[in-house]
Amino acid sequence: MKALILSGGKGTRLRPITHTSAKQLVPIANKPILFYGLEAIRDAGISSVGIVVGETANEIKKAVGTGDPWNLNVTYLPQEAPLGLAHAVKISEDYIGSDPFIMYLGDNLLRSGIKEFVIEFQKNRPNAQILLSHVKTPEQFGVAELSGNHVIRLEEKPKQPKSDLALVGVYLFDSTIFNAVKSIKPSKRNELEITDAIQYLIDKKFSVTPHIVNGWWKDTGKLEDLLEANRLVLESIESFNLGHIDSATKVEGRVIFEKGASIKNSIIRGPCIIGEGTQIEDSYIGPFTSIYHHAELKNCEIEHSIVLEYAQIKNIKRIEGSLIGQNAVILQSPSKPSAYRIMVGDSSRVEVP
Repeated sequence: MKALILSGGKGTRLRPITHTSAKQLVPIANKPILFYGLEAIRDAGISSVGIVVGETANEIKKAVGTGDPWNLNVTYLPQEAPLGLAHAVKISEDYIGSDPFIMYLGDNLLRSGIKEFVIEFQKNRPNAQILLSHVKTPEQFGVAELSGNHVIRLEEKPKQPKSDLALVGVYLFDSTIFNAVKSIKPSKRNELEITDAIQYLIDKKFSVTPHIVNGWWKDTGKLEDLLEANRLVLESIESFNLGHIDSATKVEGRVIFEKGASIKNSIIRGPCIIGEGTQIEDSYIGPFTSIYHHAELKNCEIEHSIVLEYAQIKNIKRIEGSLIGQNAVILQSPSKPSAYRIMVGDSSRVEVP
């Protein structure tokens, strides 16, 4: 069995962060989202991985390399444009060959991994198996309708959903999927939809079975879900300290201090993680906060947030529920007259009191 990871999307819902960084490399608890998927694939016993890449190909290649840290053999498959999930399958046929394969969206996060999903597929050998999760707002997802242990219909973002079972973004296929993706037509948004390809299999009487997620699942394409995924991962961390904490600092709860982190005269309240080489002084770092490597925070308060590498936050009273980009600078200016002085990129959002 092989794996196909899709990492070619533009990440429009996370702009401006994704103007300069691949959405699959945004860190959750100081680990790029994509790495969680690679670990899940490795833990399921799969070693050959094709990664579909687009505009951010160079970033993905630099981060993942040949897959050696995960004992994976990685091949990169360029997609000329984000023309749909089924299009990504179509261009991967030569790589996949006749092998069954798992397709995994690179911005997904699954607490329980995919091992059980793979074992079930190998045991029952359907033509396709789709991972589903109960959701509160099925009209925002692709939704599956079941009859017994078979999927009988898929519908993309239905106004009146037939169930609350959403497609998670992890699929298992045998080679029949390639004829399906060649047989469907582009949707209204000019993409080849994987839901249409699976529905083609259903209509042609091929076997399509469901597997319902145990534990939580997050599609991290939106800020709210990214922060929630960060919270869920941080809830399960175990404390360790490879940094330096002075005697004036108070640490409460489970906290990870990575190599070279320096904390002075601050309150650190877990669960949270402080990245390599990060400097914190005269500050409060609250629960569910991840601060990536070589950031600098002085005289500020922050919680339930993600701070990326080399960001600087100084003399700011309170930040929460935020994603601070790499090399970003947030500070209080001493100059008069007092005013907000802001430089923001396209698709930014700023809330001020």
